[in-house]
Amino acid sequence: MSDHIVVTDHQGVRTIRMNRPDKKNAITFAMYQAMTQALRQGEGDPAIRVHVLAGAPGCFTAGNDLGDFLTAGDVASSPAAEFLRVLSAAAKPVVAVVGGLAIGIGVTMLLHCDLVHAAEDATFQLPFINLALVPEGGSSLLLPKLMGHQRAAELLMLGEPFDAATAHGLGLVNALHPTAELEQVAAGRAAALAAKPAEALATTKALLRLSEDSVSTRLGVEFVAFGRALRSAELQEAV
Repeated sequence: MSDHIVVTDHQGVRTIRMNRPDKKNAITFAMYQAMTQALRQGEGDPAIRVHVLAGAPGCFTAGNDLGDFLTAGDVASSPAAEFLRVLSAAAKPVVAVVGGLAIGIGVTMLLHCDLVHAAEDATFQLPFINLALVPEGGSSLLLPKLMGHQRAAELLMLGEPFDAATAHGLGLVNALHPTAELEQVAAGRAAALAAKPAEALATTKALLRLSEDSVSTRLGVEFVAFGRALRSAELQEAV
């Protein structure tokens, strides 16, 4: 596993923590591979009841490390794509703990989580358009379903930062907490999920997903467009 991903298990809860604070937890392909491995192992381990995604203190993630993407071949077969497929298909509940920055995939991965708890001072942004890139993570499907076309278009087409209160109002976040209390409250929510009947919990999650059966298709369409954008002159100019 990557040194920048720390995995801990406690009383049925597996916490997968991005720990690259010097780069604001920008996610490399090695980090994606480590997170994917941790998710797969947790899905196959009956002792693990809940997954938690978190960042180093003060930052969730500033998004993709573009260095890996700019030298990648087919985006659809990249470690980032595999992570999104595994996360979006996870049968066990996923809780996200968002402190500080949540940029790019730091926002789109939240769409595949079941509970999202954020710090009151967290900052969110979907800046793909500013880099001449396009939406990923199924966000072109899931964001409009969550908040309506116009609000999703505003976030994706303007690419401007938005605060935690806005994220909460749009339905992207379940609840906001003081930074000092965030981890403790989220841990309590994860523990509450872990105490529920596992089979009923998995079935409930599967039922909630029945209206999202085109996510895997949309991921594929987005990966093709994202790969094309990575090779564009617009992106070179933006970078």
